[in-house]
Amino acid sequence: MTLSLSVLVAIEMFNSLNALSEDGSLLTMPPWVNPWLLLAMSVSFGLHFLILYVPFLAQIFGIVPLSLNEWLLVLAVALPVILIDEILKFIGRCTSGIRTGARSRPTKQKEE
Repeated sequence: MTLSLSVLVAIEMFNSLNALSEDGSLLTMPPWVNPWLLLAMSVSFGLHFLILYVPFLAQIFGIVPLSLNEWLLVLAVALPVILIDEILKFIGRCTSGIRTGARSRPTKQKEE
């Protein structure tokens, strides 16, 4: 249950990074362009960490602290979200370039 919750939190954090731009890559638009997003992610991760490692809260939510190997598993499962979205953005940039390129070509008009 704890692994599932941690994976969901990590996936949503990575999705928020993907949402910085509809079609721009994270390589060209770094996360620090939106400091409010970084602050929100920090608070979210802090709360998640607090719930995991404060015994009283962990008991309320029925979760246990994760080991290093389990955190690595969380990252291994959640990180592909960034890769998948980068591929989709790349495909979107390529196909929109084809569509706009076709529209921008001048058409030949018949002389009458």
